[in-house]
Amino acid sequence: MLDLWYKNAVIYCLDVETFMDADGDGSGDFLGLTDRLDHLEGLGVTCLWLNPFYPSPMRDNGYDITDFYGVHPRLGSPGRFVEFTKAAADRGMRVMVDLVCNHTSIDHPWFKSARASRDSPYRDWYVWSEEKPEDITEGIIFPGVQEAVWTQTEETGAWYMHRFYAHQADLNIANPEVRAEIRRIMGYWLEMGVEGFRVDAVPFLIEYKGLKEEPDRDPLLLLSEMRDFLSWRRAGAILLAEANVERETVPEYFGGRAFGSDERMHMVFDFPLNQRLWLGLVRRSAAPLIEALRSRPGTMPVHAQWGVFLRNHDELSLDKLSEAEQKEAFAALAPEEGMRIYGRGVRRRLAPMLDGDPARLALAHSLLFALPGTPVMWYGDEIGMGEDLDLPERLPVRTPMQWSDERNGGFSRTKGDLVRPVVEDGPLGFHETNVAAQRDRPGTLLERVRTAIRARRSAPEIGWGDWTVLDAPDALLALRCDWQGGAVVTLHNLSGEEAEMSVEAEERLMPFLASVDTVEPVPPGGTIELEPHGYRWFRVGGERR
Repeated sequence: MLDLWYKNAVIYCLDVETFMDADGDGSGDFLGLTDRLDHLEGLGVTCLWLNPFYPSPMRDNGYDITDFYGVHPRLGSPGRFVEFTKAAADRGMRVMVDLVCNHTSIDHPWFKSARASRDSPYRDWYVWSEEKPEDITEGIIFPGVQEAVWTQTEETGAWYMHRFYAHQADLNIANPEVRAEIRRIMGYWLEMGVEGFRVDAVPFLIEYKGLKEEPDRDPLLLLSEMRDFLSWRRAGAILLAEANVERETVPEYFGGRAFGSDERMHMVFDFPLNQRLWLGLVRRSAAPLIEALRSRPGTMPVHAQWGVFLRNHDELSLDKLSEAEQKEAFAALAPEEGMRIYGRGVRRRLAPMLDGDPARLALAHSLLFALPGTPVMWYGDEIGMGEDLDLPERLPVRTPMQWSDERNGGFSRTKGDLVRPVVEDGPLGFHETNVAAQRDRPGTLLERVRTAIRARRSAPEIGWGDWTVLDAPDALLALRCDWQGGAVVTLHNLSGEEAEMSVEAEERLMPFLASVDTVEPVPPGGTIELEPHGYRWFRVGGERR
């Protein structure tokens, strides 16, 4: 069997600067993260995805990078990073990092040189126009915040392109030197112990927008070259694409024999499923999820895997929903204008969106681990952390981890300012919601998530197998996953009412995860009853043989 470890992984995403402060300066660091690996090991996660930790002016939470080969001094040093990767490996956890190669900070030495002179060796590393482009607002990514996608420089009078903020200048992937540098960056971090890259903004990475003349070269070849390089440098390392694209476009990102091209991304985030999952939670109906699952491409390459998630570090985008569906979701999840962003998304955390309801939070996590694909978690969601809507743009979901009810939520011992305020007020603030208060206490969200992760890791059928939607009432999502002679059936009641369904199985169903303490085996043709927001996981015929 191929060592496609990511198909049965549980990925946990975190921001080093907001996870744990060990040196008391108010910012998280690698020493603090290393110290908290015991929590992550106990939770059961198998892969850690780190948001950018590179040197940066921090105008965009570290995605505006000034050195792709370094560690921000506030977070530690390359030596501390290697100590962290070694400690993670000792606990059976792999490390994945953000690969942000579609742009650099305008403070990066490359861009400083390119901006200063048309004769700079780095001039062609970026995308330039000598005259003002006709429509400098076409293709804005952050409406209401971003003013244009082209900005003029004082030094030469030329305009540089930036699909994102003006302080993030786009790199020119048509330049072979840029493509070689991307591979060089990957090679460096692979040598530092990294085993995967979450590739940022892939649709904008593989475009020639803004160039006067497009090269006679398919931009998707960059993804093939990245995959080939990864395969030669470190067997088993993976690429996870952030690509919020339409279903018919996804095969281009995976590649492989099934899609008639080179192998490319190992994983792609399933944004359409995520958005319809939230619509299903709002409507308390399984129909939107079923629709999204059935819209996936039918034949997938063996290496291909979907990344499924409830919430991530950006806004919860609803752009793939219709206007009426968006209004419906906004009304339930973000009823106040200040909870919304960019006209398309929600800037809230998981727990507040579900009103802190323990049953719905447990249901949502069970769904995350039961959906076909690889689950990706956002730090703090395992305890139901709160949010700080006073922070700008996407920062409300990036507050310090709530470890205890001590000062600063146990995140830092400093008496000065924190890198970001910890959530203090309300039932989801650190006084009531923290790791220490939930650890090893039956019935808490932390313990229910830990149990669900254990169940997911014991059910490779979900990550590897073929799935089938079973006949069930509208409120129930009933899935069966089959792989190598084993089968798992999962049921989720999205409504606030009791529900039941009959099971057409030739073998009895043996429970191994449930939202209640006691569940009896279900005989062939039996009936299963679920309480409001209840869930059940069964193994068909007992333990795998």
